[in-house]
Amino acid sequence: MTVKDNFDQIQAEIASICERVGRDSQSVHIVAVTKYVSTERAQEAIDAGVNHLGENRVEGIEEKRESLGDVVSWHFIGSLQSKKVKKVIDHITYLHSLDRLSLAKEVDKRLEGKQTLDCFVQVNVSGEESKSGLHPQEVLPFIEELSNYPSINVIGLMTMAPFVEDNEQTRPIFKKLKQLQLSIAEKGYKHAPCTELSMGMSNDYHIAIEEGATFVRIGTALVGNEK
Repeated sequence: MTVKDNFDQIQAEIASICERVGRDSQSVHIVAVTKYVSTERAQEAIDAGVNHLGENRVEGIEEKRESLGDVVSWHFIGSLQSKKVKKVIDHITYLHSLDRLSLAKEVDKRLEGKQTLDCFVQVNVSGEESKSGLHPQEVLPFIEELSNYPSINVIGLMTMAPFVEDNEQTRPIFKKLKQLQLSIAEKGYKHAPCTELSMGMSNDYHIAIEEGATFVRIGTALVGNEK
């Protein structure tokens, strides 16, 4: 299938899910994860109507954005070293992996308070040692500390669920992140409206959307994984 075929099918599935759970399908944004595919394949995604592209490597953002430009919103979805912030800060619209104050400090330093960057705080809901992110109980104090960095705008939370054969097992992970997001949104922090949820990938985005995801990061099911 072409990227266009995949995109159309995924959009149809999202519309069906949203209708079933009483959500507006326009509230769900598809981020095409292009880290394993060529710039040409990423261009196919843009041509198909994709508005958001995600990369998890600094080099990937630099390479693809140089070729494809700013016709889409660029998302950095991988772990970001503070020393590499300067290489991507002018290239991205969203950062999905804010998980420590040293990173927030560097982002704020590079933006110099002249503009804000929409950020997701990464949460390790599953507790897996192999995954980055804050433990759920650390999230609220962390977000409160972020008020000291005026260039950081916390639009929501992000998590990655374990890869399991029975995707239904991921539901408690997504449900817990949704509950955490709501509890923070209720605080009414100016620097952290926290209205969004970045969760769900090719194997589990259906369940993530049922549980409230507003950004789903889809690679293999949308653009494949071949250069």
